[in-house]
Amino acid sequence: MKMKKMALLLCAAFLAASVFCVPAYAASGDVAGAIEGTWTTASAQIKTVVNNVVFPAIDLILAVFFFAKLGTAYFDYRKHGQFEWAAPAILFACLVFTLTAPLYIWQILGM
Repeated sequence: MKMKKMALLLCAAFLAASVFCVPAYAASGDVAGAIEGTWTTASAQIKTVVNNVVFPAIDLILAVFFFAKLGTAYFDYRKHGQFEWAAPAILFACLVFTLTAPLYIWQILGM
């Protein structure tokens, strides 16, 4: 019974994969041109998603970690009298890097 369910699930996955596959046809046997055309169209969408979704999510996470670490470092300073700069400085540098990354990352990647 378990083997039948597994086989049915595998067949359903193959069927779904074949339905959702989009063929890329080359006009005159020029497969490289068809792939480059598809990549050109997809790269604009990839840039938009990364700039509008991925980088802001990473920025938000780093900002929360930065301010939390800054708070804990301040409380450690109040307790021990010595402020630890390493962790907040690293998080701040990462935050600045990801905030400015959309300005130059695409030139580095050649997109």
